[in-house]
Order: sequence, then structure tokens, then C-alpha cells
Amino acid sequence: QVQLVESGGGKVQAGDSLRLSCAASGRTFTTWNMAWFRQAPGKEREFVAGVTWRGERTQYRDSVKGRFTVSRDDAKTTLYLHMNMLEPEDTAVYYCAANQGALTAQSMRHMKLYTSWGQGTQVSVSS
Repeated sequence: QVQLVESGGGKVQAGDSLRLSCAASGRTFTTWNMAWFRQAPGKEREFVAGVTWRGERTQYRDSVKGRFTVSRDDAKTTLYLHMNMLEPEDTAVYYCAANQGALTAQSMRHMKLYTSWGQGTQVSVSS
């Protein structure tokens, strides 16, 4: 498994931007598919964005397309989520997660396929 630590959350206003980071330990980062999930109060955890281990494929939930960008820096063993034009509906605890295996564009969204999780970072967007 890989150890994951998120950072970069905070309180912002609608329209602002944030960049979340997920630092991964271990020398095998390049073999992990990575993703961001989020969980708002009273709601189930949901997929936000993901990137495959080679970085050739990314996926986003529809509500963040065009506003969020997921990227990875394998040299720094870090996953990022660049969030622009934030909306109050983006308020949630954001988690990064890691998976080893072959993921399709559809299966990348399945929470149960991820075996390593970070502790989460809070993002609060006010109107």
C-alpha cells in the first residue's frame, strides 16, 4: 500500500481557486492509479477526478468538468487537484485515493476499487 497525505484545503468564496495536493510515500507511486473523491455533510462519498498510472487518461465528474484539473508529478510523488471557479456545492472533505490495477474510464469512478486513502482535507466555499 501507499501512504497518502492531503493538504491545500481552506475556506474561500465562490469563484475563487484552490490547489489540493496529495503527497504519497513509497517508491512505487508510478504504478498507482490516483483519484480524488469528496464527501459533503450528510451525503455519500463521490468521485471527483482521476488519472491513470501512466497519466494518459483522466476522468472527471460532470459537475467539475472545465473547472477542475487533476495532475500528477511522479518525480515528487504528488497528486494535485487544481480547482477553479469554485461553487458552494463544492464544499466537502476531499480525499485522495490510490489503486493498482487496470482501470477503465468507468471503473475509475468506483470507490471500492481504491485500497489506499488519505485522511482528507476540508474545502468550504461560501456564496
